Amino acid sequence: MRRMGKADVLIAGMRGLGVEIAKNVILAGVRSVTVQDEGVVEWRDLSSQFYLKDADLGQNRALCSEKQLSSLNVYVRVSAWTNKLNEDFLSKFQVVVLTNSPLEEQLRVGEFCHSNNIKFIVADTRGLCGQLFCDFGESFEVRDTNGETPVSAMIAHISKENPGIVTCTDEESHEFTDGMFVTFSEVQGMTELNSCSPIEIKVRDSYSFTICDTSNFSEYVKGGVVTEVKQPELLNFKPLNVALDEALRNPELVEMTDYGKTQRHLSLHLAFQALHRFTQKYSRTPHPRSQADAEVLLTITKEICTDAKFDELDEDVVRNLSLVASGDLAPVNAFIGGLAAQEVVKACSGKFTPLRQWLYFDALECLPLEEDGVVLTEDSCAPRDSRYDGQIAVFGSDFQDKLKKQNYFLVGAGAIGCELLKNFALIGLGAGEGGKITVTDMDSIERSNLNRQFLFRSQDIGRLKSEVAAESVKEMNPYMNIISHQNRVCAETEEVYTYSFYSQLDGVAAALDNVDARVYLDQCCVRNKKPMLEGGTLGSKGHTLVVVPHLTESYGPSTSGGQKAIPICTLKNFPHRIEHTLQWARDQFEGLFKQTAENVNHYLSDPTFVDRTVARGDVEAVEMLEGVYRCLSEEWPQNWADCISWARKQWETLYNNHIRQLLHCFPPDQVTSSGLPFWMGAKRCPHPLTFDTNNTTHMDFIVAAANLYGQIYGITGSRNRADIQSVLQGVKVPVFTPKSSVKIAETDQQLKEENEERKEEDKVKLEMLKEKLSKLQLTNQNFRMHPQEFEKDDDSNFHMDYIVATSNLRAENYDIPTADRHKSKLIAGRIIPAIATTTAAIAGLMCLELYKLVQGHRRITSYRNAYLNLATQYFVFSQPCAAPTFTVSDKATHLSPSNI
Repeated sequence: MRRMGKADVLIAGMRGLGVEIAKNVILAGVRSVTVQDEGVVEWRDLSSQFYLKDADLGQNRALCSEKQLSSLNVYVRVSAWTNKLNEDFLSKFQVVVLTNSPLEEQLRVGEFCHSNNIKFIVADTRGLCGQLFCDFGESFEVRDTNGETPVSAMIAHISKENPGIVTCTDEESHEFTDGMFVTFSEVQGMTELNSCSPIEIKVRDSYSFTICDTSNFSEYVKGGVVTEVKQPELLNFKPLNVALDEALRNPELVEMTDYGKTQRHLSLHLAFQALHRFTQKYSRTPHPRSQADAEVLLTITKEICTDAKFDELDEDVVRNLSLVASGDLAPVNAFIGGLAAQEVVKACSGKFTPLRQWLYFDALECLPLEEDGVVLTEDSCAPRDSRYDGQIAVFGSDFQDKLKKQNYFLVGAGAIGCELLKNFALIGLGAGEGGKITVTDMDSIERSNLNRQFLFRSQDIGRLKSEVAAESVKEMNPYMNIISHQNRVCAETEEVYTYSFYSQLDGVAAALDNVDARVYLDQCCVRNKKPMLEGGTLGSKGHTLVVVPHLTESYGPSTSGGQKAIPICTLKNFPHRIEHTLQWARDQFEGLFKQTAENVNHYLSDPTFVDRTVARGDVEAVEMLEGVYRCLSEEWPQNWADCISWARKQWETLYNNHIRQLLHCFPPDQVTSSGLPFWMGAKRCPHPLTFDTNNTTHMDFIVAAANLYGQIYGITGSRNRADIQSVLQGVKVPVFTPKSSVKIAETDQQLKEENEERKEEDKVKLEMLKEKLSKLQLTNQNFRMHPQEFEKDDDSNFHMDYIVATSNLRAENYDIPTADRHKSKLIAGRIIPAIATTTAAIAGLMCLELYKLVQGHRRITSYRNAYLNLATQYFVFSQPCAAPTFTVSDKATHLSPSNI
């Protein structure tokens, strides 16, 4: 981000593709973005340029876009340039991007940029086809090729030989690969490794690998962590004039986005060159659906083929390019614009592997199928001085009318939801009589949303996402018929989203951030036989899925719980990573300041609460009712000083008493039945902490815990540390002595068995608790607690203060490296990394599938599911799986989850 903050970027061309790239780059956070365009707004620009309006017709595109782009990110300087691109002007930038520009200008600017070490990108879209080219100079350093978290593992043993063999703990297989470089830390015995520079490894199997000669090192004793060290990579790029010709001789220079279209993309490489020659000769692009122009373009392409000695031309793809070349489609611009913006980020930051060097994309399978009886003509695709002219040029006016009448349900108005709504507005989905978009999202806008959810601004923080998103897209297209809801789509809202509601829909789009919600929505679509578009992202990675009733597989039941669950015993007693201590801290927060307070309120307001709790099982009931009783009796604070006292005793329990009890059960020199040390491998031997008011982290915990405890009881707290320290001097901490009768489970299975053994004991406890609760007398019958809903983005609410201090003190117990506030917020807040480039690309692909659904394509070969990683130029476009076929009563019937 620091490197990006020093980068000045020029983006030339402010049609739909240019503004898409500019939007994503500004959200990413460079120092400045200059948008350049000499042209004026035309009707067809409104098909994909989301910052242009009818009133802008005839005005300069760059000037009309500048204000809206400036509001995306206050930290990025945005300016407009309406003159030509001369060398003095170009020399001011570190990255130059040309969009929809003539080949002559690309060659001129490309040569200057290559000679002056300016990163150069060409992006172009023509109807359903797109092109991307990158030249980052003769020596470009990539600091991190894939952006993945460095691989690490706990060490079980290191042999003393040449080469030394490192064996990792058998908790799970390591993820190292041959040629990786690693460093060592916390190794006991063979301490020479702790100070070694990065060492190259060779993998032996899933649990071991070899390193350097360790025969002269000390004997390995125990412990240690091995961690990957990312190595920089130098890349060489060819200038545009050289890469143009070499692409055919060296197909590796052409990145494939669909492996079923290898020859098609090489043909597109030639066809785009021919298109430039056509435009130069006739001063226009081929007319929409003009067969005559298509034959002319094919002739020009064949001439280039002859010169290049290329004899594998796909003539159909050249003709189809000509037929759609005058089109301007928002979904294609979103996809190519997302990819191009990611290349700008790579050029500025040196992070991720850049494109080497060409990429071609087409979605020609979106065109209407002959068997459906749709025949597009020059007349049906001719411009009509309409905001949809760029789309009509590809699909015709009848299809546009059909789009306007669609009734779609969008679930989620976050990152992907914003991008989908933008595309819906541009293509006119539901923007006519009888058409409608219903969008629902129960969340409010947070500051952390603003770097990728581009429909929102800082003044919208706190407002409902669905309402603001609906207002924003109405600004883009005043004809949009859009209704906003604030409901979660789940079993509890089935009275709202009924059969009647779904029966009026033409389809559903899922922009959700968790698997369970997707599975539920998929079930609703299956039940009501509605198509579903689904997409998701994780940083630079993304996927799309299209579900067509009676044709493709549905999303189906959840087969994955998402992130790996951390074993309970690891969290309670044997953490060895900062993720473990942060999860433990989150659990502490939820238990102390949310769940117990909610249980108290249920107890006070619901006479059946105790009986319903007992029905949940003795173990859970004892835990819940004990918490309720403590909160309403012995732990009820009467004033701020009581809150401080509670926090101090809590500190002692968590960081001293519990650790001493654990070490009493499992002393540091404990050995297993096999004679091996108990505390080895993934089990780190902890040590108790001693409270110190002069220790900042100790006081961070006290301040945060005391204030949160006060908040749930309605007691006003304070940040005054001097006053708090004064109160602490008078707190009497109970003396603790470890007990030999206490048993601590080593595994989750042991914990389960112990819970079974405690059943009788828990029954007795439960009866005692019920009796105690029945005798409680509250002086204020209207008293209610104030449960705390975890909110990571409010720095004044003590939530993240508590999480960071609680986790880092736990990490100190176990000698785990601590985490700063930023890293803690990412992990504890369960933030799924999301970036504007990936969300834009994924939403674009989803809307290409929407085109097929609206047309009613019944060929499964027309549809595409997509998997991509913009960090590594990984793209897989695959045909969806067909609906399984079953035989019922000797009659073949499709009974898939899509149509049962």
